[in-house]
Amino acid sequence: MKHFEANFDGLVGPTHNYAGLSFGNVASLSNAKESSSPRQAAKQGLQKMKALHDMGMVQGVLAPQERPDIFALRRLGFSGSDAKVLEDAAKKAPQVFRACCSASSMWTANAATVSPSGDTADNKIHFTPANLTNKYHRSLEPVTSGNILKAMFNDEKHFAHHQHLPDNEHFGDEGAANHTRFCSEYGGAGVELFVFGRYAFDASKPAPTKFPARHTFEACEAVTRLHQLNDNNIVYMQQNPNVIDQGVFHNDVIAVGNQNVLFYHEQAFLNTQQGLDEIQRKMGDTQMHFIKVDTADVSVEEAVKTYLFNTQVITLPDGHMAIIAPTECEENERVHAYLQSLVNMNTPIKEVKYFDVKQSMRNGGGPACLRLRVAMTEQEKNALNQNVLMSEALFSTLNSWVDKHYRDALSENDLRDPQLLIESRTALDELTQILKLGSVYPFQL
Repeated sequence: MKHFEANFDGLVGPTHNYAGLSFGNVASLSNAKESSSPRQAAKQGLQKMKALHDMGMVQGVLAPQERPDIFALRRLGFSGSDAKVLEDAAKKAPQVFRACCSASSMWTANAATVSPSGDTADNKIHFTPANLTNKYHRSLEPVTSGNILKAMFNDEKHFAHHQHLPDNEHFGDEGAANHTRFCSEYGGAGVELFVFGRYAFDASKPAPTKFPARHTFEACEAVTRLHQLNDNNIVYMQQNPNVIDQGVFHNDVIAVGNQNVLFYHEQAFLNTQQGLDEIQRKMGDTQMHFIKVDTADVSVEEAVKTYLFNTQVITLPDGHMAIIAPTECEENERVHAYLQSLVNMNTPIKEVKYFDVKQSMRNGGGPACLRLRVAMTEQEKNALNQNVLMSEALFSTLNSWVDKHYRDALSENDLRDPQLLIESRTALDELTQILKLGSVYPFQL
């Protein structure tokens, strides 16, 4: 049976903005409150999706969330008409208001953790939305993320959906940004790597001191239980606390994996060799390629600035691997030189393709942040909602939809405009019809 890894990219929403909300995310903080371009951001994302589709990859679209989140503001005590809720929240609680306007759901690497059917006891693909408890603005996402995923992967014969973990930092879960999977073939059993920042129930263990460790060991364990994974196919590794304190808020900022490749910075993990040995042991006869980038070649600061590791490593239909990198990697002399040398090393990675995703990069997320990976079989692909899969027709339809509904520029002050909320809801309602999602947003219910 044919099998492959599909990428589902987050479609940037009509209220895309730079709020600088994410403490620990250097890129996010450095561009706070600058004007954004929702139309440009959405089109950059669509161009990347279409390019991967044209390469022969299975590429899907994951719908954005509604922002401003009026329902969250009402829960916090703001009342009256939608216009009054917006006005009062912006005036009386501006920081809360900005949080409820966050564009962060565009980074679908944080939408959920996904385990393919080759790994699970019931041979279904399992989804657990991330609770994202460390940041209030992100904690607003999991219910709607779950609704959208259920509307996309809607055949109970093939897909299993779980409620997000408890809304408590002891079970802080950041989703696929701290998870990767190794395998020889996408359809067979693999080894799932769960990366965490701290132990929630043991304060004596190493932890960062400057920036928060968002993902806990206990959350990793809970997801493995929900997904019915075998202990022989699980590896846990802890992020290096020092690297978190340098602005590496998720593991996908400092490491990325695909099939039998792990591309990582030497400072990424604690007890690195022990973890790599365990991965190789559990991979059995499949020879792993552990590609370590030394600090002398690329510093952590450069890795964070260019998002060298927040790249996609994909296996193309002809069997060789390519890196999908932001143009910031090409523009940085040292990083570009490293990538040029990488393709000539004795590894499966033979090509680097650069993409302009600057609107996302300025908000703190690169190509890997924008996509959720789902390894699947042809039968499972045929069972999902076909309307979310990229095609020439969908690409054209969504570009026209963006042109119709998105503003070219958006400032922080625009977010309190009631007309923007109306425009956004009109756009999202139409999008759910294009993608045949049904009613997934609170305003539709």
